[in-house]
Amino acid sequence: MDVKVQTAPALPRQPLRERWRAAPRRHRVLAVFAALALALVAAVLLFDWNMLKHPIERRVSAATGRTFHIDGDLSVKLGLKPRITLDGLRLGNLPGASEPLMASAGRLQLRVELIPLLLRHDWILSEVRLTDPKLLLEHLPDGRANWVFPHGEASWPEIRDLEVGTGTVRVRDPRVHTDLVFSVRSGQRDADARVAPLVLDGKGLYTGNDVLVAGRIDSPLHLADPGQPYRIDMHATAGATSATAKGTLAGLQMHGFKLDFGLRGPNLSLLFPLLGIALPDSPPYRLQGLLTREDHTWHYDRFSGKVGDSDLAGDLSLRTGGQRPFLKADMVSRRLDFDDLAGFIGAAPQAHGGETATPGQRKQADARKASPRVLPDTPFELAKLRHMDADVRLRAKRVNAPSLPIESMDAHLFVDDAVLRLDPISFQAAGGEISSRLRMDARQDTLLTSAKIHARGLQLPKLFPGRDLTDTSVGRIGGDIDLHGNGNSVATMLGHADGDVGLLMGSGRISNLLLEYAGIDIAESLKFLITGDHTVPVRCAFSQFGVSNGLMRAQRLAFDTTDTVIFGAGTINLRDETLDLTLKPQPKDHSILALRAPLRVDGTFKDPGFHADVKKITLRGIAAALLATLTPPAALLATFETGPGKGKDIACQGGPGPVEKAESKAVAAAAAHPGG
Repeated sequence: MDVKVQTAPALPRQPLRERWRAAPRRHRVLAVFAALALALVAAVLLFDWNMLKHPIERRVSAATGRTFHIDGDLSVKLGLKPRITLDGLRLGNLPGASEPLMASAGRLQLRVELIPLLLRHDWILSEVRLTDPKLLLEHLPDGRANWVFPHGEASWPEIRDLEVGTGTVRVRDPRVHTDLVFSVRSGQRDADARVAPLVLDGKGLYTGNDVLVAGRIDSPLHLADPGQPYRIDMHATAGATSATAKGTLAGLQMHGFKLDFGLRGPNLSLLFPLLGIALPDSPPYRLQGLLTREDHTWHYDRFSGKVGDSDLAGDLSLRTGGQRPFLKADMVSRRLDFDDLAGFIGAAPQAHGGETATPGQRKQADARKASPRVLPDTPFELAKLRHMDADVRLRAKRVNAPSLPIESMDAHLFVDDAVLRLDPISFQAAGGEISSRLRMDARQDTLLTSAKIHARGLQLPKLFPGRDLTDTSVGRIGGDIDLHGNGNSVATMLGHADGDVGLLMGSGRISNLLLEYAGIDIAESLKFLITGDHTVPVRCAFSQFGVSNGLMRAQRLAFDTTDTVIFGAGTINLRDETLDLTLKPQPKDHSILALRAPLRVDGTFKDPGFHADVKKITLRGIAAALLATLTPPAALLATFETGPGKGKDIACQGGPGPVEKAESKAVAAAAAHPGG
C-alpha cells in the first residue's frame, strides 16, 4: 500500500542583508570583531616578518651611529611574551678601526614583554639569548673608543636575563701594545644569582707581554645598575708574574670597587712594563691587599707579604692622569734582610745559604762573586727615574745584615721630575747612628749624584761583632762623608767622585794584643798570649781623605794610644778599587823583640793585603844575624825599640802637632821608597 507524505511548501529565503539588519545590534558588533580577529590572525600567520628587517636596521643604525645588518631570517612566535629570532647580525665599527665589524652574532633571540610595551611604551626584554657572539673592544690610535656611541644618552631596552653561548671578546689597544682574545660563555648560576655569570679564558699581549687570563665575572647586565655590585674573580699571569683579583666594582668606569688583590713574581722591576710602576730589582715577592680606586688614584691599602726574606706591610697609592704618575707609600718591615735592598744600587741579592732568589739571580750573584770588583757596576735605568714621581717611606724595625752592624733603618725617598732624593736614610748601627742624604739628578744623560753621610756614636766592639780582639775594646767612632760625582752606576759615580772623607774615634780602650800584632812586637805579643789579653787607653784616632776624580788621598791619618802611635799615608783608588796605604807604628814602650817596620795595606777591595814591609824586616833580621855571629845577646840590639817616649802624644784636637808632622813626612817617604 502506497503512503504519500505531503510536505509543506518551502518558504522564500530572506536576503543576507535583511537578516543582518534584522539581527540584534550586539550580535552584529561581535561578528565584526570576530571577523577582524580572524583576519588579523590570518595576516600574522601568513605575514613575512622579513619585511621588518630594513626598518629595524635603520632604527639600530640611527641609535648607534654604526651600520647594522640582519643577514638571516627574522621570525616571531606570538604570545603574551612573543619570541623574536634574528639570524646573522652584524654591527659595524668606527671608521679607521682595525676591523670593519665591532660585533656579530649567529643568532639573537628576544622575548618582549607586551603589556608594559602597550601600556607604558616600555621596552622590556625578559630573555636574551646570544649564539656565537663576537665582540671587538678597541682603542683607535687617535684615542677614540669604539664602545662609545654618539647617542649614549638614548634609552636602551631593559634586559632581565642574558644567556651567552660560546663566543669571543677581543680587547685591543695598539697605543700600549695590548691585544687580548677571550673565550666567553655563560656559566653556572649561583643559588642567589638572578643572571648567569660569564666565564672567561683568554690570552694575548698586555703592554707587549704575553699574558694568560682566566676567571668569572658577573653578567654585563649588572653594569647598568650602579647600585648593583659587580663581582669578579680573575687570575692573570704574565711570564712568572701573576695577579689575582676578587671582589666587586661598580660600572665600566672602574670606580667604587673593592678587590682583594694579590701580586707575586720573581722581580718587582717586571711590574714596570705591566703596570707602569717603576720599581727597582728585587728578589721574589708576594703581596696581598685591598685594591680600590678614587677618581684618578689607585689605592693598595693594608697590603702585606714578603720581598725576598723580608716581611713588608703598609699602604700604597698611585695617582694617574697627570704629567707623570705619582707613587706614594708608607711601608714597615718588622725584619728586613738588608741584601733584599741590593737592587736599589744595582747589585744582586744574596742567593745562597737559604736566601730567597731566582735561578737568574743566583747566576748573577755567582758572577758578582767571581768578579774581582766590589762596587756595583749595573747601570741605573734612567727611563724609570724619569717616568714617575714618588714619595716613599720605609721603616725597618730590625735589620738582618750579618756582615754589617746595622740594627734598624728609616728611609724616605722622593722623586720629582727625574730628581731622586733619599732624605734622609738613617740607620741605627753599632750602638750609634748613621744619617745620610743622597741626591741623584737624572735630567741629563749622565746621573749627577751627591751624598752626605754623618756617623755618630758607633761603638767599636759592635763594628766588628764576633771578633775576639775587639770584644773587650771600648770606644765610639764618628765621621763625615761628603761626595759628589757623575756616572750611571755606583762604580762610575765613585770612580769620578770629588769631596772629603773623615773619621774620628774619641777616647776609649782597645785590645793591646791587636796593637802588638800590628807592630809585630814579638815579646809583647807572647806576653799577652800567655797571660791573657789586656786593653790600653786610646787617646784618639782620626783620618781625613781628600777625594779628587775617584782618588782618596790621606791628608791626616793617626791612631794614638798609651802604648803605640800609628801614622799613615797613601791613597785609596775608587776607580780601580785598589789600596796603597802605609802605616808606621811608633811604640811608646821599650821592647827588645820588636820588628817594627811600616805596615803596607795594599791589594784590592775584594782582596786586600795587610802586611809588614818585608824588606825592612829583612834588613833588621840580617843585622841581628850579623850581630849574633859576634855574640848571641848582641843580636837583640837589632830588634831593640826604645820608642818615642811617653811624652810623644799626638794632638787629638786643634790639628797635627810636631810629632805627627815629622812622622807623616817619614811615612810619606817610606811609601814613596818602600825599599829604602
